[in-house]
Amino acid sequence: MKKILLLYGNAFGGLSKPAWMLSLIMFINRSGAMVIPFLGVYLTEALNCTLKEAGIILSIYGLGSVCGSFLGGWLTDKIGHFKVQFFSLTVGGSLYFMFLFLEQFTYMAAAVFILSLINDMLRPANASSVASYAKPENVTRAFSLNRMALNLGFSVGPALGGLLAAISYKWLFIADGFTCIMAGLFFFAYFRNRQGHKPKRKDAAAVAQTKKAKSPYSDSLFILFVILNCGFAIIFFQLLSTLPLYYRQVYILPEERIGVLLALNGFIVFLFEMILVYVLGENIKKSWLIPVGVLIMGFSFAVLNVGEHVVLLYIAMALLSFSEILVMPFMATITVERSNDSNRGSYMGLYTISYAAAHVIAPYLGTTLASRYGFDTLWWALVAFSVVVAAALYFVVKRVEFLASKPTVAAGEPVIMS
Repeated sequence: MKKILLLYGNAFGGLSKPAWMLSLIMFINRSGAMVIPFLGVYLTEALNCTLKEAGIILSIYGLGSVCGSFLGGWLTDKIGHFKVQFFSLTVGGSLYFMFLFLEQFTYMAAAVFILSLINDMLRPANASSVASYAKPENVTRAFSLNRMALNLGFSVGPALGGLLAAISYKWLFIADGFTCIMAGLFFFAYFRNRQGHKPKRKDAAAVAQTKKAKSPYSDSLFILFVILNCGFAIIFFQLLSTLPLYYRQVYILPEERIGVLLALNGFIVFLFEMILVYVLGENIKKSWLIPVGVLIMGFSFAVLNVGEHVVLLYIAMALLSFSEILVMPFMATITVERSNDSNRGSYMGLYTISYAAAHVIAPYLGTTLASRYGFDTLWWALVAFSVVVAAALYFVVKRVEFLASKPTVAAGEPVIMS
């Protein structure tokens, strides 16, 4: 027991106070994350939308997320991550309340787009903020701490959301909006006078370096990495689109049980990510960890086709959660290591766009396949896709690691910036 406690102490040790505060703020924010996990169920159950219509609106959410990620990354480099995060949290939180009065499909689609546009400006700004306040040797663990807080909040949000949805779906929008605004106010109170978020004055040499800073859109290897990350995210985001519908339509689970299943994902990641990142991150190359994680995710969907028993749902969710641990924190670290202070917002913006694009594709693809061919076919398709993505990521990440180990790179290769 002492060894286990010491291991956890070492995993959490050495992280800066701002990194802890950012994680606390994200926990507050994500504790209210009730709307998106239940949005598909809300659309089909409360608003009587078809499965296809629900998929369209969920994809529109992803389209807004793409735009928000791009805009957030651009604004982060222009005005700093503090202003972008504060705006996203407070204004985005306020927008949830308009859903209390919307029922028509067209209005709902437009509102979902605007909401996701504002909300997802937070992603690149927050990632840039984590990288800014983290010590260089602790970047991966700082991202893992942030994700740990997000997932602890996600274990609270859907579980509470399931209880509120059983009373009225309207309470989901009220709770989500309130927690977003509270997180924004707490963020402002703590970070408003800190120097880390303020743009630094640059001398002529620094300005010249900024102008020469590589754009992520001209970094061909990173673009390939981002495309593959999008492929991984398409598989992962079935968690927020088709899986809740599967639980409801195939297993006829009530909202409370669906909330518990979704909360299990956040609880497992909260409990194990920091310790596994600490133990595995220094000993195993990312080119092995990431592909293995993607394969485990594919296997989690194969489990759903083994039979029809509720226990299989929990096994599949546990596998999906450990897959997330092996992939996401290390993908974020690769993005940080490939950027510098002058272009980190843009790199993080493009990285988060890959998740946002997956938000567009995943719901539409998943609901279309499920409605036409059934959920069993969808799960097998995801298994096959995970094998392809894992194999491609192995070669791409291995190339990134090879280039990072070289003091110089050959002509035509993207510059590695740290």
